[in-house]
Amino acid sequence: MQRRNLLWTAAALSLPAVHIRAQTGADKPPLRILVGFPPGGSADIIARLLAERLPAQLGGQAVVVENKAGAAGRIAIEALKNSAADGNTLVIMPSGPVVLFPHVYKKLGYDPVKDLAPISQLAGFQFCVVSGPKSNVRNVAEMLAKAKADPSTATYGSSGNGTVPHFLGLMIGDAAGIDFQHVPYQGGAPAMTALMGGHIGYTMDVLAESLEQHRNGKIRIIAVTGAQRAPQLPDVPTLREQGLAMDASAWFAIYGPGALPAATAQRLSAAVQSAMKEPALQAKLSALGLEAIASTPEQLAAVQRADLAKWAQPVKASGFQAD
Repeated sequence: MQRRNLLWTAAALSLPAVHIRAQTGADKPPLRILVGFPPGGSADIIARLLAERLPAQLGGQAVVVENKAGAAGRIAIEALKNSAADGNTLVIMPSGPVVLFPHVYKKLGYDPVKDLAPISQLAGFQFCVVSGPKSNVRNVAEMLAKAKADPSTATYGSSGNGTVPHFLGLMIGDAAGIDFQHVPYQGGAPAMTALMGGHIGYTMDVLAESLEQHRNGKIRIIAVTGAQRAPQLPDVPTLREQGLAMDASAWFAIYGPGALPAATAQRLSAAVQSAMKEPALQAKLSALGLEAIASTPEQLAAVQRADLAKWAQPVKASGFQAD
C-alpha cells in the first residue's frame, strides 16, 4: 500500500505544471454604455466621465460609450432590451423615458419596470424658464403680465413633444390661467436658436443646457423649477418663490437589461457609486448644472416608482398623447 502511494506521488510530480489564473476585468469583453442622445449633451458627458473611472472599479475591464441617438432615447433602450443580460451592456438616460413616456406613448415599445434593471442614479437636474435676448422680461410675474396683455407673446419652445419641458410649459399656463402655445423642436439647441432669433417668446429647457448662454448674457433664465434654488444660480428664484405652486426636477440613471441577475446589478452599482463619489467628477458635474448622485438599485427603483406616479396626472390633464 505504501509502495502504491509512492508511485502515485512520483507520477504526479512528473506531470507538467498547470497554471490556474482567476479571470480579471481585463479578460472580459468591454462594458458598453449606451447613450440615446448625440455626443456633447448631458447624458453623453456623464457617460464619458463615468467610463474614464469605471475600469479602476471593475478590475481593469474596458468601458466604451456608444451613442445610439434617436426617438428621445428610445432607440438606445430598445438596443439594451435586446442585449444579453450579462452585465456588459448598460444604458444611461434621463428619467423621462421611464417616468413620463409610459403616460405619453400608446406604443412605447418597452416596459420601464420589466425591461430595465436599475443600477444607480447618477445626477439630478432642474429645468428653467428662459427669455430671449431681445426681451425685457426679468421674472415670472412680468412674463405672465405680458402674456395676458399680448397673447401673441405666450409661446414657448421645447426639445420636443412629450418631453418634460413640453409639460412644464403647460403646467405653468394652467397654474396662471394662460394658454401658452407650445412649439416643439428637434432638440434643445434648435429651440434655443429660435428663441435667440425672436421666433418664440420663451423656452423651457434643462438648466445645464442654458447655463452657459445665461452666463454670457445671451439669454436670461428667469426661474428654475426645482424645490430649491440651483447652487449655480443663487440669485434666480424658483417658480414656487415666484407664486406658482409647482416644481419639476429630473435625473439621469444607469440601467441594465431587465433579466440582469441581482448579484450582477449590485456589483455594477457598487462600482458606479464609487466612481460617482469622486470629488473631481462631482465638481465637473456641478459646473454643468448637475448634482452628482450615487444610489443603490433599490433606491433608484423607489425613486422611479414615485416619479412614475407623479407624472400621471399632469399628462392626463393635458390631454396630450403620442402614438
